[in-house]
Amino acid sequence: MEFDDLMAARWSCREFLPDPLPDDVLRDVMVTAQRTASWCNTQPWQVHLLSGEAVTWLGDALVEHVVNHPTPEEQTPDLDLPAAYVGVYKERQRGAGYALYESLGIERSDFGRRAEQMLRNFSFFGAPHVAIVTTDRTQGTYGVLDCGGYVANLMNAALAHGVASIAQGAIGMQAGPVRELLGLPEDRLVVCGVALGRPAEHPVNDFRTTRAELEDVVTLVDAPPAATAQTARERAGA
Repeated sequence: MEFDDLMAARWSCREFLPDPLPDDVLRDVMVTAQRTASWCNTQPWQVHLLSGEAVTWLGDALVEHVVNHPTPEEQTPDLDLPAAYVGVYKERQRGAGYALYESLGIERSDFGRRAEQMLRNFSFFGAPHVAIVTTDRTQGTYGVLDCGGYVANLMNAALAHGVASIAQGAIGMQAGPVRELLGLPEDRLVVCGVALGRPAEHPVNDFRTTRAELEDVVTLVDAPPAATAQTARERAGA
């Protein structure tokens, strides 16, 4: 696929077929993602790629944990969560949520079905593979930023090989049990999971989120702001 076409076609899969991907396809996807640029070439990401029974084992354990620890106060993220969604960010978050539940025929008042759908995050939507992405604690914000680039490239590489994916921040919210289950050392911070597989034919896979208009996110600057230019002239004169 041409890159522009690939970016236009990428979407988040929320229902997978159980069939495992061929080993060579998985490796090719990972090899491509490994070319991600990083701060000073530190490449802070580490990936635990689970397949087969390991996916079921981790999913069952996480579902049980979330059911028994359902409140936000019981979440254990390694990374700071958004303080709030406000303004246009709240609008976009709500729009994505409404589109998701509408595709499934779930009413806003049906908290039971909404909770069931939320739990699907922790069984990875039935995907046969999941990549748990962690970063080096000492790299701080820049390590997390690099991992974001890696996750984006991993999903784009997957699509180029005909593989569906979804980045799962929900997994990062349960960093405590993920660390314990996978035996991760304390110097690794859990960023997110990425589920990988072939998409199932399901209504939840038919909806798409919207994107902001270019003028809403890009500010073109082709000359110094007037105040800055004036200050520069004054300094030059001094």
